[in-house]
Amino acid sequence: MPSFSRYSVILLLLSVAFLVGMGLVMLGSTSPWAEPDSMRYSHLKKQTVFLILGVVTAIIAGWIPLRFYEKWTWAFVVVSVIMLVLCFVPGFRYEVNGSSRWILVPLLGRFQPSEPSKIATTMVLAWWMVHIAKNPEGFFKGYLLPFIVLGIPAGLIFLETDMGTTAVMIGSAFLLLYVAGTRGWLLAATAIVGVVGLILFVQYSGGNRAERLLAFRDLEASKLDYGLQQWRSLLAFANGGVQGVGLGNGAEKHGYLPFAHTDFIFPIIGEELGLRATLAVILAFVMIAISGILIAQRSKSKFGCLVAIGLTANIVIPGAMNIAVATAMLPNTGLPLPLVSYGGTNLLFTLLSVGIIVGIYFRSPEEKKEYVSTIRERRIMRV
Repeated sequence: MPSFSRYSVILLLLSVAFLVGMGLVMLGSTSPWAEPDSMRYSHLKKQTVFLILGVVTAIIAGWIPLRFYEKWTWAFVVVSVIMLVLCFVPGFRYEVNGSSRWILVPLLGRFQPSEPSKIATTMVLAWWMVHIAKNPEGFFKGYLLPFIVLGIPAGLIFLETDMGTTAVMIGSAFLLLYVAGTRGWLLAATAIVGVVGLILFVQYSGGNRAERLLAFRDLEASKLDYGLQQWRSLLAFANGGVQGVGLGNGAEKHGYLPFAHTDFIFPIIGEELGLRATLAVILAFVMIAISGILIAQRSKSKFGCLVAIGLTANIVIPGAMNIAVATAMLPNTGLPLPLVSYGGTNLLFTLLSVGIIVGIYFRSPEEKKEYVSTIRERRIMRV
């Protein structure tokens, strides 16, 4: 394992490059059908601009010493919470399809604060488990207070009606806390209570949430309304088969499958490039997960280890959820496919996360060896 970890950063960067390249290719194929003729390929151009910004940001983020993030982590989380609050303030908020997930930022335009909030929350939980929760198995400091810290940004994102991102943030936090040493049965019990509570909330809160859940259970009966996207998604996979119909020749992107360039770009990959391409995308996310774990193990800093685990989860969990939704294994959550789907904010901060993880890898030999609990060593192997 230690010898293989030397190649983990190469594996990570190759997987990220493959997904970004796949995203640009598929945006070139799908975005013209989502734009007016006068703005043809504008989505691809904007994504390319954010890709350049993301690469520059990733390089800077990887160059910055880890102790800088550790020192200023609370400032990051306060700023991220303020930006989340602005999603509810008239004049700043930008509402799309009934969701207040964006704010308007000069030069950048529409900006989604939940993306930097995921990074800031990961860092503050890592900081907490290193500096405050000396006994991570303790109930108060190792479980209750970290969940209160997590609950502020997660609650604000949930109020934006962005349940998918909320689930990603909580799932990443669960993994980070488990690796840090929080009792597994407490996390399991919390997860069970949370899932039951969410189901009850969806059923009795009104709106289209319950309909989406019911649509997921029976796509055949709801293929013309709330189950339309997932139904058309399955048709795209069936149409593509193993070989695919050829790049640019897909039919579902012609208005049959809504948001084919964002949340449902994965079925278009399956339709046009076939089963092999979709399996390659899944393999790339698996490689990112393995690379992140290896880099976390390599880190001699407990803070660096936990940050690497949390940021890797922030990339892999939404990827898995998006693919599960596209294949009708989960209800429609409205999550993009990281590094592939159209979305400047998501691409920018995903690449920033990659930059931080790479920085943790290269700075590990320079770090002083810290006392790392056997709990963390044992649990990170399981992850």
